[in-house]
Amino acid sequence: MIGDPDHHRRPLIAVNDVQHLEDGVLDKIAHPTFPCVGAKSALARGTLKIMACHSLVSGWDDVRIHRTLLDWAADYRTDPKGLRSLAVVFEGPLTLDEADFEKAMWERIQSFSDKDHWLGQPFDHRVSPDPEDPHFSLSFGGEAFFVVGLHPNASRPARRFPSPTLVFNLHDQFEHLREEGKYERMREKILERDREIAGDINPMLARHGELSEARQYSGRQVAADWHCPFRDPRRKSTHGSD
Repeated sequence: MIGDPDHHRRPLIAVNDVQHLEDGVLDKIAHPTFPCVGAKSALARGTLKIMACHSLVSGWDDVRIHRTLLDWAADYRTDPKGLRSLAVVFEGPLTLDEADFEKAMWERIQSFSDKDHWLGQPFDHRVSPDPEDPHFSLSFGGEAFFVVGLHPNASRPARRFPSPTLVFNLHDQFEHLREEGKYERMREKILERDREIAGDINPMLARHGELSEARQYSGRQVAADWHCPFRDPRRKSTHGSD
């Protein structure tokens, strides 16, 4: 696991609580029944970074999280080999239901994207900034990311983590897996493992380009007419629409 060098900048979280939050993520991923083999691979290779933060419903750590996303994107461009994941785990709230978790998650994501725009970071042209577009993805530091939301009250067992957690994954690393002919095999393995612990396959899952991935981020099963509350401020300049 990659350590967090900024741990001394978190006055709202006691050191022992930081370890507790990190252990909660590590224990869940390491559990034999956890279905995501990509996360397990990152853990085994030491390319899983965990950030402990204050609250999902607060902007207290937003600048620090965004700075880490910029570093994550830059480091990947320098060395794009292997799978890596950035897990941002929050102390709480622990009582959010799925709808409230989804709302708070998008508020944090909106804040990170606004900061990316303010700093003049380019949007990754390989994906769309429109959350209704099947090719939608987030972009930080010029690299496309997707998010996996995890929390104590998730209906899907695989998404049920001890504390609210946002896992940021780089799109490009999965494109490399596709080019190598490894992606579909990994995807099928994850789906089968998910079926084993949940009894069925997550109905929200879809391949990139088939349906907007924004519908998958929170883990909540959303209706066909669901509209994403997120708006990337670079959408107009990138795609010429509002």
